[in-house]
Amino acid sequence: MTLHLDSDLLRTFLAVAETGNLTRAGEIVGRTQSAVSLQIKRLEEVVGATLFERGPRGVSLNETAVPLVAQARRIVSLLDEASLSLKGPALDGPVRIGVPEEYSHTILPRALGAFSKRHPQVEVTVRHARSSVNRAAIASGAIDLAVVFEESGTGTAEWLATDPTVWASSILHAPHDIHPLPVTVCETSDWCRAAALRSLDGLGRPYRIAYSADSSSGVLAAAASGLAIAPLTRSHVPASCRVLGPEDGFPVIDASTVGLLRSAGSKGETVSSMAEAIREAFREASLLPEPAGTG
Repeated sequence: MTLHLDSDLLRTFLAVAETGNLTRAGEIVGRTQSAVSLQIKRLEEVVGATLFERGPRGVSLNETAVPLVAQARRIVSLLDEASLSLKGPALDGPVRIGVPEEYSHTILPRALGAFSKRHPQVEVTVRHARSSVNRAAIASGAIDLAVVFEESGTGTAEWLATDPTVWASSILHAPHDIHPLPVTVCETSDWCRAAALRSLDGLGRPYRIAYSADSSSGVLAAAASGLAIAPLTRSHVPASCRVLGPEDGFPVIDASTVGLLRSAGSKGETVSSMAEAIREAFREASLLPEPAGTG
């Protein structure tokens, strides 16, 4: 008997398999947690077997589902390649991109991988750096495109998404219940550090700097280990952590926006096509619906 596997169901299946969390999977595929749960149920009905083991800390693949992962990835990859092949001829030449660490392992690899398959002759160079460094590189012409964070309302970059900065805490530990409150800050981002400390001052609760990091990965590690609570972009909160919300007594730190910058001297279809690939990556991530225009 032939099984009719819907590609949307397979994409949702992969998102759940990779995150182990229905809510995080929903953020990837642009659906609510309940919609993700229904899609997994539909897929299980099609294959005639359960695919995940449910637990208090999320879900995990069972023995039936493990072989499906590789096949699903292959099917989705082929569909993506077919879609890209209909969007125009292959390009060549160099394109240089600046990406903040927060998105270098999450949203953008999918876009860069698909772009490289469609345009194998393009020489893609990616540099991971904080927004201030990437802005300077754009101004000097050292890179062609940059994904940057900026304070809400500044409007200096093309709008890509709104990805609020929130307080995150380990799901296995409770540093947010400790007095004084242990926190971690990123010392290389004055804006992030200032916004985080302003948020804490507004709580009126004693705190101490328990961990200082020089990168977002260091901040993330401190949160995941339970050493301290940490300011993270919402899309960057790992499955090992949870967002501390108003019900925990913690407001959103900052409604930061994510924007795209293009160097004034960067011309040509190759750069334009890469810019569109980046936009599509953020649309697929569904951090927020598409805006009416750019800011």
